[in-house]
Amino acid sequence: MVIKSLSSPFGSTTRTRVLVALRLLGSSFPRELARLLAVSPSLVLKALRSLERDGLVSGRTIGRSRVYTLDPRYFANEDLQRYLGRLSEADIEIRQRAAQLRRRPRWTGKRL
Repeated sequence: MVIKSLSSPFGSTTRTRVLVALRLLGSSFPRELARLLAVSPSLVLKALRSLERDGLVSGRTIGRSRVYTLDPRYFANEDLQRYLGRLSEADIEIRQRAAQLRRRPRWTGKRL
């Protein structure tokens, strides 16, 4: 089952899918989220900025990249985590893509 655009609980499909992806990954940056969700980076960045403005997501700068996570200070963080967990159960595509993401750098000199 894929999240339907008409019943998107967070305002738009992109916003909802970004939140679900952040729940699955823990933290991520806009380009990685865009690859995961198969949408343009500008859409993801727009969604992240609005979610940050609403207090659901927090971002911090590491080097030249901005890394986003679900805001642990959000007043209903536990409820939000449970709800996003339920939404991720329904979206098999996002779960499979998140499981295939490489989360650490490749060793220097390692054979392919």
